[in-house]
Amino acid sequence: MKVAVLLSGGVDSSVALKLLQEEGHDLTAFYLKVWMEDELSFKGDCPWKEDLSYAQKVCRKLNIPLKIIPVQKEYWDKVVSYVVEEAKKGRTPSPDLFCNKRIKFGVFFDKIGDEFQKIATGHYARIEKRGDIFYLKRAKDSFKDQTYFLSHLSQDQLSRLIFPLGNFLKSEVRSLAKKYGLPTYDRKDSQGICFLGKVEYSDFIASYLGEKEGDLIEIESGQKVGKHKGVWFYTIGQRRGIGLSGGPWYVVSKDVKNNIVYISKNYFSADKKRNSFWVSNFNWLCDKRPLNENLQVKIRHGKEFYNATIEFEKTDKGFVKIDKRDQGIAAGQFAVFYDGDICLGCGVIT
Repeated sequence: MKVAVLLSGGVDSSVALKLLQEEGHDLTAFYLKVWMEDELSFKGDCPWKEDLSYAQKVCRKLNIPLKIIPVQKEYWDKVVSYVVEEAKKGRTPSPDLFCNKRIKFGVFFDKIGDEFQKIATGHYARIEKRGDIFYLKRAKDSFKDQTYFLSHLSQDQLSRLIFPLGNFLKSEVRSLAKKYGLPTYDRKDSQGICFLGKVEYSDFIASYLGEKEGDLIEIESGQKVGKHKGVWFYTIGQRRGIGLSGGPWYVVSKDVKNNIVYISKNYFSADKKRNSFWVSNFNWLCDKRPLNENLQVKIRHGKEFYNATIEFEKTDKGFVKIDKRDQGIAAGQFAVFYDGDICLGCGVIT
């Protein structure tokens, strides 16, 4: 097939590229430049030039053409602005889901048109076609599985994608990279959001939303115990950055309208169950909500699943109960639903 491969400069996408070459496909690699050096109001040290240099080295090694596509404006419009607006509302944004939906498999699809039969990436996930339906399935490596970040896609997007690493463990991918002599074989995995570079998330938010002093209130007593610089710097379950002695203190609630952050030293007490939440704005990967309302759910990327029930309302809302407590349920996060190894889709925690 004629395949477009998104290359990040990391080991995963490099091995995906090599595996597809071994299968004999006609390949073109693409690097998406999202770093906004001039658009941000401060300068950060983003490693995009280093990432690109590794992508170029890999393509030279494999003799595969590499094209650079700038998507800075689209990335700002479709991802960065969403992060700022969600933070302003006191919510916890999930930019990676939007980056996949709107940029990697949105803007990029539009830019390359119908020239390629498939688009490949180094994501750890699997796609299985049954009849006319494309199912998103968890990867072999449960720790690296990235279906959480892919749960906002559509059937049309899934139909065009292939994930060569879905049946590999990360350790196997590292071994293959070394075996093939790829320049990325010992490169560390990247962390965080690229447009931030080495700039702290709090500094980024401060540059757009500023600081607004408010009260830190102990939720049990209602007593004011300190000051904070703005509700948008805090998320539910946060422990670091509160700046009070006598803790540990945890963020348990926020009053955005009155700029109040409620904190507690008794975060794990029996009366704070934190085992239910409302979800809206569902995206079902197979275009219809599941018939089985006894499912599994992830509230963040990682290995941890909860058994869950979901009760749907006539409106686009659902009430989710999980079988254990989770101390970090925060509005704005995505809840991603599963039936065994099949990712069903997602909704936003409200």
